[in-house]
Amino acid sequence: GPAGAGKSTIAKLVAKRMGYIYVDTGAMYRAIAHFLATNNIDIENEEELVKACESISVSIQYENDAQQVYLNGENVTPFLRTEATGNMASKSSAKAPVRAALLDLQRNMAKEYNVVMDGRDIGTNVLPNAEVKIYLTASSKERANRRYKELIAKGENADFDKIEANDEWYSFLYENNGEFLEIGKGATALLCTETNGRSFTGVFLGVYTENGKITVNNVALREL
Repeated sequence: GPAGAGKSTIAKLVAKRMGYIYVDTGAMYRAIAHFLATNNIDIENEEELVKACESISVSIQYENDAQQVYLNGENVTPFLRTEATGNMASKSSAKAPVRAALLDLQRNMAKEYNVVMDGRDIGTNVLPNAEVKIYLTASSKERANRRYKELIAKGENADFDKIEANDEWYSFLYENNGEFLEIGKGATALLCTETNGRSFTGVFLGVYTENGKITVNNVALREL
């Protein structure tokens, strides 16, 4: 689903409850965005962007049960949630060279480990054959409000209108690169409004095993 829908909050809780590894693909994109921003890469120059992506290595490690993101061997986790990184990520993550740079890494992690992976296109592009797929969304204003509160809580300057505009701009770029946010085949769609992440997690954990096949309880598009 889209940014700000509550994917990472709920995915972390679900992974912890299930004993799975949580993979935040958005953090990977923000790591690349951090590199592009700090190195003044012109993302509209495809040759320059491709060259930059070829020089980037992103990895995820878990230290004290917390996800740490490394960019070319450096822990950049503290820089991933800044507004500057977010602004770059909203534009750069729609670019084909950036998406291609991370696709294999994400798929390999899912092959090697039991994971709960969140991102915009996990169920349609990255892991179309995932055992359980959930499309989580919220209104544009609600998503921007969550991001705004997150930045303010960290003591950072934040502009609500700019955050909402960046989300809309990302969606425009995403769609005009021929990729649309879609509900993947076999996925359950959920609308996450103002609710507690822990209470919403109960819906995600409406998962059971029957005859060796993991399925989702009969939950259609609903609002909690």
